[in-house]
Amino acid sequence: MDDGPPIVDRKWAPCEKHRDMGLDADGAVEVLRCGSSAIALITCEHASAEFPAPWTLSAEDSWLEGTHWTFDLGARALAGELCEVLGTVGVLARFSRLVADPNRPTDAQDLFRATADGRPILMNQRIDGVDRDRRLALWEKYHHTLHGEVERSSAEILFAVHTFTPSYEGVPREMEIGVLFDQEEGLAERVRADLASEGFHVAMNAPYSGKDGLMYSVDLHAKKHGRRALELEVRQDLAVRSGVRRRIALSVHRTLAGQ
Repeated sequence: MDDGPPIVDRKWAPCEKHRDMGLDADGAVEVLRCGSSAIALITCEHASAEFPAPWTLSAEDSWLEGTHWTFDLGARALAGELCEVLGTVGVLARFSRLVADPNRPTDAQDLFRATADGRPILMNQRIDGVDRDRRLALWEKYHHTLHGEVERSSAEILFAVHTFTPSYEGVPREMEIGVLFDQEEGLAERVRADLASEGFHVAMNAPYSGKDGLMYSVDLHAKKHGRRALELEVRQDLAVRSGVRRRIALSVHRTLAGQ
């Protein structure tokens, strides 16, 4: 599967003039508007490695910069590709998951991750009440925006985009794509089968399971609005390749448009 050199990001020309930048003063959310498709609305909770002021990585935490602990490599570009191909709206977080994780409930122990690879994350060791409130304000703005976009949309499916590391704790992950679901097994199977027909090694509810609460954000809003929820997990060494992203987006479009 040779799609040329990795490309971490790109612009989506058909969407660019509809892009809502600066949705709020602290840059919590990015909304991509590529149309108003009734097929699906895209979400991407770990799209950004940005640390809005006043948060920053200290010298001691600098080893985390650009790693999967700060964001999902390739996820933002894949979300944009899906928005373009589906002609729909995408809601993307614009702050690092280390500031606050929008794919976790507010009472989750890892809402503000304290360790990574067995090492302490110093910026998250002592979070006082004021800092917690500021972080939660970003979390809330993301979910408030997503709620509003879903409410305005006629899309039947909410489709979350995430990526995963090629190995975990030293064990290689052979799967290339995971389709996560809780209640939508039939729809998930159709997405899996079509991606597999493209030559991808696809697994269901792996490397994480939608039945274990690990697609929290998309599932929360789908249930709130009576929609269907799926999440796509793509291995990061593939998600950073533009040709692979395009193949995935076209396959997902065929499946969802033909359901």
